[in-house]
Amino acid sequence: MKKTTLLIILATFIFGCSKDRFNNDNPFLPNYNFSIDLNTNLPIYASLKFTGNAVKAFPANGPSRGIIVFNNGSGFNAFDGACPNQALTTCSTLNISGSNANCPCNSENYNLFTGQSPGQQYELKRYRVEVNGDVVRVFN
Repeated sequence: MKKTTLLIILATFIFGCSKDRFNNDNPFLPNYNFSIDLNTNLPIYASLKFTGNAVKAFPANGPSRGIIVFNNGSGFNAFDGACPNQALTTCSTLNISGSNANCPCNSENYNLFTGQSPGQQYELKRYRVEVNGDVVRVFN
């Protein structure tokens, strides 16, 4: 009985715990290994200090359409800058419009608080974010 209980507890810890639960399996968007630090004291990123603001950044070795970083009031969301429900084309670069990102190819609107668009198969591809003082680090 003790061995079985110990085995169940051990299996729960091994298979049940994960640091991040990101699902970035989108057939239209490749996975990139990148990291970028955005210093909110710099004028180009200063708007990130305020809730509801977003900026676009282009990390080296990152997504070809850049990333969108959004201040959601309790932290930051970071998303791929490409439309998630179609192959990469000349019109698949998301545009920021307030707290939404718009895909010009088919007029899809994605909420930057959630990354979702009603009725769409894939939500915006999310990246990890860490905040250290005035620096917002986005990475995958």
